[in-house]
Amino acid sequence: MIEIKRAYIQDLSTIQQIGISCFTETFSEINTPENMKKYLQENFNTAQLSLEINNPDSPFYIAYCDNEPVGYLKLNSGNAQTETIEDETIEIQRIYVLKAFHGKKIGQLLLDQAIKVAQESNVDYAWLGVWEENHRAIQFYEKNGFFTFDKHIFTLGNDQQTDLLMKLPIKTKA
Repeated sequence: MIEIKRAYIQDLSTIQQIGISCFTETFSEINTPENMKKYLQENFNTAQLSLEINNPDSPFYIAYCDNEPVGYLKLNSGNAQTETIEDETIEIQRIYVLKAFHGKKIGQLLLDQAIKVAQESNVDYAWLGVWEENHRAIQFYEKNGFFTFDKHIFTLGNDQQTDLLMKLPIKTKA
C-alpha cells in the first residue's frame, strides 16, 4: 500500500537520505564526482534542509510503500519559488522516487498530490524545471499535460546545464 503524508522537521533525515540517494542514482553517471559531491553537500546538508522544511511556503510530502519511505515531493509557493514568475503559481521543485520503486506509480501519486495542492491554492498553473537530458521525466510530465514554456540554467558544481521549464494550467481564466 502506498501512502502520501505531509513531512515535518522530524522527517529531515528521511528526506535527506532519499534526496541524496535519488539524486545520486539519477545523475552520478553523467556528472563528475566533484560536481556531484559539491551539489549534494550544498543542497542536502542538515542546515539547508532544515531551512527548507521549516519554510511554510515549501511543503514536503513523503511517499511510503508498506510504511517504508520511498520518495518525496517538495513544493514552493510565493517567495520560496526558484524563479520569479508573474502569475499565481506553485513550483514543483522535487519529485524524487528511489530507483528500486520506479514503475510502481509512486511518482504519479506524488504529482497528483502536487496538483491537488495547486488546485486548493487556486493558482493559475503549476510549474517545474527538468534537465533537458532527462527524457524519462520530460515524457512523464508531458503525459500529465505539462508543456515547455521557457528554459533556465541549472548549476551542478561548476557545470552549467539547461533545464526546461514546464507548466500545467490549473485554473482556467474567465
